[in-house]
Amino acid sequence: MKISRSAGYGLMATGYIAQSQTDGLVLASRISKDYQIPLEYLLKILQNLVRAHVLRSKRGPHGGFCLARPAEEISILEIIEAVDGPIQSRLQLTELTKNAPFSLKMEQACSKAMQEMREVYDKARLAGMLR
Repeated sequence: MKISRSAGYGLMATGYIAQSQTDGLVLASRISKDYQIPLEYLLKILQNLVRAHVLRSKRGPHGGFCLARPAEEISILEIIEAVDGPIQSRLQLTELTKNAPFSLKMEQACSKAMQEMREVYDKARLAGMLR
């Protein structure tokens, strides 16, 4: 599985916001400048995180972004899936091989690995990354 650049930016931005939250709302332009992320691209990612209830946004001259919930409640899985969509296996080996026995075993192994990866990301909390 490959984590997209967008999801990576989402992880970076969420971590940045979590670290800076004591200073108040964080401007997207600040994140963009500090991490050299194109602002328009970053804003789309941040809006996905807002829709997923990972972040909250406020418009206006005193606006910006903050966490929607405590960092202890936000998993790395939530951040990745808010940006990239559900992590899932899209293999269709059994279909492609007309149910060859080896392909079923391969699909099962890949499916198990995918599930274990999801569990690792789900257990990894944003708060744990800030220590």
